[in-house]
Amino acid sequence: MRIVTSISRGALIVALASAGHMTASAQTASVTVTDPQTGSSEIPDDIIVTGTRATGITAAESAAPIKVLDAELMSHVGQPNLNQVLTQLVPSFTAQAFGGDTANLTLSARLRGLSPNHTLVLINGKRRHGTSNLAVLGGPYQGAATADLDLISPASIKRIEVLEDGAAAQYGSDAIAGVINVILKDDKEGGDASLTAGENYDTGGRTYGGSLHLATKVGENGFINVTGFYRYHDFTQVGGLDRRVTDINGKLLTSATTPSITPLQQSLYPGMSDFPYVNKISGDAQSRLINLQYNSAYDFGGIEAYSFGTYSRRVASAYENVRVPTRVSRTVAGVTTYFDPEGDSPVNGFSPREKIREEDMAFTGGVRGDVSGFHYDLSSTFGQDKNEIYTVNSANASLYADTGFTPTTFYNGFFKSSELTANADFTHEIEAGMAAPINLAFGGEYRKNVYEIGAGDAASTYKEGGQSYPGFRSSDAGVNGRNSQAGYVDVALMPVEGWKVDVAGRYEHYSDFGSKFIYKGTTRYDFSDAFALRGTFSTGFRAPTLAESFYSATNVSPTSAFVQLPANSAAAKLLGFANLKPEKSTNYSLGTVIRPVPRLTITIDAYQVKIEDRILGTGSLFGGGGATSPVNVNFPVVTAAIRANGNVLDPTVTQTGINIFTNGADTRTRGIDVVASYASDFGEYGNATWTLSGNYNQTKITKVMSAPPLVNVLGQTITVPLFDEGARANIETASPRVKVIGSTFYSIDKFSMTLRGTVYGKSSARYSPDGGKFYKQTIGTAFIGDVELNFKATDDLELSIGANNVFNKKSPTLGLVPGTTNATLVGGGNQLDAPLTFSPYGINGGYYYARMNVSF
Repeated sequence: MRIVTSISRGALIVALASAGHMTASAQTASVTVTDPQTGSSEIPDDIIVTGTRATGITAAESAAPIKVLDAELMSHVGQPNLNQVLTQLVPSFTAQAFGGDTANLTLSARLRGLSPNHTLVLINGKRRHGTSNLAVLGGPYQGAATADLDLISPASIKRIEVLEDGAAAQYGSDAIAGVINVILKDDKEGGDASLTAGENYDTGGRTYGGSLHLATKVGENGFINVTGFYRYHDFTQVGGLDRRVTDINGKLLTSATTPSITPLQQSLYPGMSDFPYVNKISGDAQSRLINLQYNSAYDFGGIEAYSFGTYSRRVASAYENVRVPTRVSRTVAGVTTYFDPEGDSPVNGFSPREKIREEDMAFTGGVRGDVSGFHYDLSSTFGQDKNEIYTVNSANASLYADTGFTPTTFYNGFFKSSELTANADFTHEIEAGMAAPINLAFGGEYRKNVYEIGAGDAASTYKEGGQSYPGFRSSDAGVNGRNSQAGYVDVALMPVEGWKVDVAGRYEHYSDFGSKFIYKGTTRYDFSDAFALRGTFSTGFRAPTLAESFYSATNVSPTSAFVQLPANSAAAKLLGFANLKPEKSTNYSLGTVIRPVPRLTITIDAYQVKIEDRILGTGSLFGGGGATSPVNVNFPVVTAAIRANGNVLDPTVTQTGINIFTNGADTRTRGIDVVASYASDFGEYGNATWTLSGNYNQTKITKVMSAPPLVNVLGQTITVPLFDEGARANIETASPRVKVIGSTFYSIDKFSMTLRGTVYGKSSARYSPDGGKFYKQTIGTAFIGDVELNFKATDDLELSIGANNVFNKKSPTLGLVPGTTNATLVGGGNQLDAPLTFSPYGINGGYYYARMNVSF
């Protein structure tokens, strides 16, 4: 039945699920669609397990929008990376292409243009712990500390259910934008393996990956699935001309053309490799990743025990701004010497790299079954992520000046976060004379979170620390924790045939800020088999992550040093900032499901999400250096807060100050999701599945909280905006409002083909060279094409070649200050041709690949 394959693939990409909570396990059901070849009306369709506690709800019967992606669909995305899988298949999902500092080593993603922290990730319905590597620097993904999807191998996944609706009343904190539920494979025999290799067209990034999945029965009533995955990804190089000693054409400046250039600076680039593209800060990190996963269960006769878990190890490093030779020097008896970490002659600059050694693990165990008409599911999950941070190929300028020695490798300390969760879930059906039994669900959850920062070695914290990333001081280090308890009730009923109603309420108590009660109501009415209306109203909240509350570090560039001040610290209170409190949300959605003809499904869902007291990173508050315009003002109390926090800043930089996370604004997000899918059967000429999906999304800041008044160096009391133009643009315009994906999967005999086109709408951000005037930088509407060709050599062997971004579309570059003819960049950076890193389609251009899949 070739039509079965087409129908299921089309249904999976547009599936829509009921609002509610979680069933214990996936089942099998069917929808009535006639196969023109056989006349059969039974087409298998998956029962959803995300967003509902009621059993037997199929994708076609859903009351809230959920997209379901199966393993075969995901296998036709070229890059072996779960973030890329979701980016290329889900219009409301966007993945980070580039991160500043250590955020480039742990890229994040988000739904519906909200924060990554507003999306809850589940594995087999159980909460996944977050990364310990907080995204600190400004941008659309600032503050991200959510689950790292890259640590979940696509080869281990049976399907993914993406609930695009507020679900905090069902799952608790974090589910304001929606839920991503990863369902692991539960096969009882067989396996598969995959090998892939690829590279970007002209920016590097060579990639090798391999996976092996094995499944076997355990006794008569059990199974275990084990998946191993390895991936190597090399650096990419995008941009690279350095404005300090080259012109806009990459020509080395000389003292004849530029009197301020010294002979020492002239010697920098000819003595370094890759001239003139020596500044490698813009590009992917190099990484080696190992993922191991397992999923298992055993039925003891009415009681099923289950367990699943993951282990990951990643070693990654990313280039930072190149340092000129004069950056690290020592003067003794009137003789100046310059530090050269590579020992070359003449003296060269150096390119520091930030590096992580990450270990991540999670384990879930539980039992489920039925007793006295109640279904129960008792489980516990423990997850932990630890990142050891290093700076390599660097130097400590003060240590070298004071002692004549500096190491080139620094251990900066570590981040570690852990989460322990215990759940008890119960469901019971009650006959009440309605069109279907009432489904009553209730339960509770206990959760304990711990976040820790460990101090770096002595050289990394001596005065200002190593170039590009100072170590964590004893004042940065510390262990902070909290616990929470929750109880919920969920009632799903069908008063009359075709009308579904689901209401849920949840009470949570947190040890650090008190209690919250939230609720949700959803309904759907099917007027006929061809038309249905659905809608949802819900409230929610998000507890601040411990990283947002307690992260402390110094962020540096060749010309600036800014302390990320802990939001819940005494130093923050010195400036007038209060401890972080939870965000509060209100979600509305209204949608329709239309099936005008067999095999064609159209869904349209409009939504609004209001968030009060949203946690955002502030703009820069200056403590010294920089301009003295009304926007960029120096405040002695900021410098005092830096000292109170125990930080020592580089004395050679021109700008110093602080950034801080705060409940700084209210926002409103409005949007529409549209999905259409159709399956065609051409008889002997093959079959095809056509999908068209799109998202329109707009976020506005509706209210900005007042910043504490500060006294400047002239003794004047000034109220500085919490969010400068750049910070506001990161929220409102840095993500495209429109994303549309159209795809076709065509197969005939042993050949198949995937064609996919994605249109990204316009986006923009604002940059400033010095914290004063801001300049708008725009990324125009772009079309990104993907293609993959497959050949089924045997029943068990498939060969594939393909390309993502086949037309090699690249991000625009950072511009010069309007009206200038010199190398003054609007972003204050050092690369003359740096890419706009907020590009929704990445900065690396096209990627081509080959893949071999084997099943057994």
